[in-house]
Amino acid sequence: MSLLKTIVPISTEAPRVSKPGPERLISGDPSFTTWAQDVARGEMIHTGVWEATPGLTHSVKGETFEFCHILEGVVEITPDGGEPVTYKAGDSFVMKPGFVGTWRTVETVRKIYVTVM
Repeated sequence: MSLLKTIVPISTEAPRVSKPGPERLISGDPSFTTWAQDVARGEMIHTGVWEATPGLTHSVKGETFEFCHILEGVVEITPDGGEPVTYKAGDSFVMKPGFVGTWRTVETVRKIYVTVM
């Protein structure tokens, strides 16, 4: 097993396609496509590429720490009680455990993610 993992932004592997649960959906009809690429430490760390089509959802991180690097598209993230922040291709950010707010996909977005539970 190699201890070096390259994240492939456009994978040829079959992705997992999903929709937000009704408790998360605010508006639109977004769909999510996930190309999971690695899992480590007994399912505690996940890496891969995720894509979402336009829509607005509740974002709740719970105990999860998530690093994101936007490859393409535009999103607007608004913490509860805070101001919206826009991220676009080339931007990186972290959503820390306990984050609650909204995630608006303005233009179909594709990101590299690393989550740690």
